[in-house]
Amino acid sequence: MRLTDPRTIQNSEKPRPVSAFREQLHRVVYLSDTRAGRVFDLVLLWLIMASILVVVLESVVSIRQAHGQVIRSFEWGFTVLFTIEYIVRIYSSRKPLKYVFSFYGLIDLIAVMPTYLSLFFPGTQYLIVIRAFRLLRVFRILKLSRFLLEGTILRNALRGSVHKITVFVLSVMTLVTIIGTLMYLVEGDAGGFTSIPVSIYWAIVTVTTVGYGDISPITPFGQFLASILMIIGYGIIAVPTGIVSVEMARATDEARKKCPVCHASVYPASAKFCSNCGHALDGDPVA
Repeated sequence: MRLTDPRTIQNSEKPRPVSAFREQLHRVVYLSDTRAGRVFDLVLLWLIMASILVVVLESVVSIRQAHGQVIRSFEWGFTVLFTIEYIVRIYSSRKPLKYVFSFYGLIDLIAVMPTYLSLFFPGTQYLIVIRAFRLLRVFRILKLSRFLLEGTILRNALRGSVHKITVFVLSVMTLVTIIGTLMYLVEGDAGGFTSIPVSIYWAIVTVTTVGYGDISPITPFGQFLASILMIIGYGIIAVPTGIVSVEMARATDEARKKCPVCHASVYPASAKFCSNCGHALDGDPVA
């Protein structure tokens, strides 16, 4: 009897074909290049915003007392719809597990859990506001790829500012710690500076020009220190703004460089080929 090599059988197997219905459902649910897909996504966004609005209204005591039952009915209605949508996404996904453990998959799951949890833990239904994260899908729906360059500029500007801002924040924290400690020694319990942490809290509130007014110095020297801290606060506000502005200008100048052939933006400046037409940029002036 002739034996067949198992590897031959394995290599001869073909991938299981996906049904036409499932493929069409995948196109509608995950893509937005068809009219049905765009309608599905836009309706989904409106439902998400409506569900968040319902949660916000429920937090108002007068509205909750007058229309509590109606609001709860809407909450469950939205939750059932989003649960069905989540199941449909798993069914129509080409790689269900990949979707389940993806960023959007986890957000979609967490978005439907609060209402079910509220059956056992009252009050958790307010966590439904996490559905706002699902509005991130608008970037795919509206095809905002033309804004990706601007997004990259902002990202690189913030990335270039991280070290400077870190040093700045550490300097500010050192300042408020010193001033807070001095205020604790100068003012004491009489002025409300009952501990060093409380005094540091006051210094942070003062240097950021928030000024709640719950604690205030009463001694002349304490008021002098507070005045110095207030003046410093105005200068401190301008520092991070200036840092980010410089990095934004630098990143924007790099992004404005153009390919000499198709005139598309060349980014980053060190790119060797144009991402739009593939033209070699080595030795070519870009401006």
